[in-house]
Amino acid sequence: MLKTKLPYYLLLVIAAFFMVHVMYANLIADPEASNFLGHKNNPAHLVNLPVWLGVMRVHLGFACLAMLSGAVNFSPWVRRHYRRFHRRNGYAYLVSVLVVSITSGYMAPYATGGKPVSIAFNMLNVLWPAFTVLAINSIRKKRILQHQRWMVRSYAFCFTNMAVHLLAYAFRHWAGMSYQAGYTAAIYGAIVLLLLLAELVIRIFFRKPAGVSVLP
Repeated sequence: MLKTKLPYYLLLVIAAFFMVHVMYANLIADPEASNFLGHKNNPAHLVNLPVWLGVMRVHLGFACLAMLSGAVNFSPWVRRHYRRFHRRNGYAYLVSVLVVSITSGYMAPYATGGKPVSIAFNMLNVLWPAFTVLAINSIRKKRILQHQRWMVRSYAFCFTNMAVHLLAYAFRHWAGMSYQAGYTAAIYGAIVLLLLLAELVIRIFFRKPAGVSVLP
């Protein structure tokens, strides 16, 4: 149970920073994703640039929506005073997660690093919606604490992109790995790291129900 608002405010700051960074990097600094695409080396899956860019923008837009709606629904004040909004916003989060996973499934075969990275992304495309559905099923059964814990696990994957880029930077610049090897290691490292961080957050802040949480 959250005993201070500081962790929640920190979450909002991180989420806001990430969304601004994503929008700037992909819509202003490099709208054609030329820097990212320049590292792709899988001739078996040539990118249809207009389609790929369109799917990527939908992917990023709904990823930001998932991050925003998830952050809002963790607010105890929203849960207490705006239960109907909390419920509807929870379903908006679910839809966002599904769209992100579907678009990621389209882009996975084109992933830098080839099949190993594609497999990792498809693992995420299964785990993230599964955790979200488990959260919804829990609250339908009035199991508030389970709902909150599954939502923490689900929401952790909103930070996949951030974790991957941070780890890839560390692997390339500190461990001397190539771009492809560093990116591949970063994907698998991010999955493990986010799952561990989610469990840590649960143990610290969600040992007891954090207020009223009603989704269905």
